[in-house]
Amino acid sequence: MAGERILDGLKVYRRRYAKADRRGRSRLLDEFCRQTGYHRKYAIALLGQPADGPAPGSRPRRRGLSYSAASVRVLAGIWKEAGYPWSVRLKALLPQWLPWARQHLRGVTDQVEAELLRMSPRQMDRRLADKRRRLKRRLYGRTKPGTLLKHHIPVKTDHWDVTEPGYCEIDLVSHSGPHASGEFAYSLNLTDIHTGWGETFALMGKGERGVVAALDALRRVLPFPLKAIDSDNGSEFINHHLYRYCKKHGIQFTRGRPYKKDDNAHIEQKNWTHVRKLLGWERYDTPEAVEAINRLYRGPWRTMMNLFQPCVKLKEKVRVGSRLIRRHDDAQTPLDRLVAHYGLRRVPQAVRALLEQRQRTDPFALAADIERQWAALAHPLPAKRTAKHTQLAQYTPSPRGGGDRPQPTQPTTYAW
Repeated sequence: MAGERILDGLKVYRRRYAKADRRGRSRLLDEFCRQTGYHRKYAIALLGQPADGPAPGSRPRRRGLSYSAASVRVLAGIWKEAGYPWSVRLKALLPQWLPWARQHLRGVTDQVEAELLRMSPRQMDRRLADKRRRLKRRLYGRTKPGTLLKHHIPVKTDHWDVTEPGYCEIDLVSHSGPHASGEFAYSLNLTDIHTGWGETFALMGKGERGVVAALDALRRVLPFPLKAIDSDNGSEFINHHLYRYCKKHGIQFTRGRPYKKDDNAHIEQKNWTHVRKLLGWERYDTPEAVEAINRLYRGPWRTMMNLFQPCVKLKEKVRVGSRLIRRHDDAQTPLDRLVAHYGLRRVPQAVRALLEQRQRTDPFALAADIERQWAALAHPLPAKRTAKHTQLAQYTPSPRGGGDRPQPTQPTTYAW
């Protein structure tokens, strides 16, 4: 009863405080503070609330947990196996990954699946926030501008407004490690503007003929015809070999403005998601390493990124005051965007084969295969070392017959 009388009196004071002017509020605060003993600032905060607000000292009702610890644990497991995607992409890939999760993750039940499918991207960000801060690194390149054929290759200053696949951006990513001396590996990265489809090929050095051969290998495995490429101004692209290749195959060839990375924004983003997140900034400078990287690029990594990893496309940018708001479309895998492009038309055989491949592929096993191949690449087995004796330790025939092995004056040395 006493608590109800205090609350009723507080409601009266709140109504009077809301209707009073500045001088009246000051007098009312003096009266209220004398009666209650509250600090003046606390009294201002208390009387400034609505008349039907909570009483001082009362605990507000809190909503119970909407998602169990098991669902958050399963979400973190899928997030890790999928390569730590953004929350919008993570929510989009859940329907394809959850049917396989029961075989690989503990605690996956019907209730957990329902909770995960109901969870919003923003809630996923909150639940995974403490694990997210260790995954950020910066990207640097080691290509330099070229000077050949610039007057023959037009500059593209605007973004392609395309409605069909085949219009791609290309770039080279270096794997030189902390220093760029000698010859080392590069990754030729290609991304389609309309679908987000990506292809990558590793090559030793950035010779002009090697880049053309790598682009030709990528063109042959694309599930759609290559119609146009756009590159930066590096000499590995601006040369007669690539120019003649594009002319021969009817490929439109354009370039961005020097020192304007935003002209090739799509491929710069894919350089991070498709190359740096996988290989990092280590140095790879042997033919064996290039071969191992290509086995990874052309095998499980290509399947994972194009068939199981959703991506988003920027629809518009709106400036509100000093803020720039970006709006994206719904997250879809590159394969789903290809299927949506063909729609009611006849889907090509290459796309149908990819759909069948996705139906029978376990994404968790695919992620484990990627991890195994990456570990073998990052920590190769030491080569078998054979001892080679010096001349003093070699067997030599004796002129007196039989054999003689002279004793060296110094310990035997070995060439490893």
